[in-house]
Amino acid sequence: MAARRRIVLASRNPGKVREIRTILGEAGVEIVGLDDVDPAGAIPQPAEDAPTFAANARDKASAYAQATGCWALADDSGLEVDALGGAPGVRSARYAADDCPPDADKKAVDAANNARLLRELADVDDERRTARFVCHLALSDGKQTLIEATGTVDGRIARRPAGSNGFGYDPLFHLPEQGCTAAELTARQKNRISHRGRAARQFARRLRELLDR
Repeated sequence: MAARRRIVLASRNPGKVREIRTILGEAGVEIVGLDDVDPAGAIPQPAEDAPTFAANARDKASAYAQATGCWALADDSGLEVDALGGAPGVRSARYAADDCPPDADKKAVDAANNARLLRELADVDDERRTARFVCHLALSDGKQTLIEATGTVDGRIARRPAGSNGFGYDPLFHLPEQGCTAAELTARQKNRISHRGRAARQFARRLRELLDR
């Protein structure tokens, strides 16, 4: 039996690695995170200063593929809030960077981002709190982008956080059809409907086609 193709997921976020690994588990590949191949953090992080999720994902995938010598899968994702003109958008992960010390951990950064979002929307009525999560995935061999996929999910920004599952803005992202926030879903439920889950399933189909060539 041929060895499984190893793909480096360009992320040190354990929640993101778990989600992608679970969804791509049947694609016949081995998904490893940056902490698995670069535990000391020697590989420099790309700037992620492109104006779109797609461009950031392509840039990251290419940079990490070149650095590791493996195929690299990069995901750029974030939250677009209509009342804020699409913000935080590509700055979702660092929306409240000025409110955090340089050595703040992921949990503290998430809390600061959520607190800022609530402040920005304090005077916005419920009907205008529409938003969506966007995820763009790109796979690179270091020379070119091999495949890409995009997924979205629509919802509203709640007035207070709810739920302890997930990460990022999940506690504030209310899903009307489910009647709860993304952080109140189980991992299986979230993977079925999330922006990352939708992008990853689309990506998995294209990946199988690529590997079968």
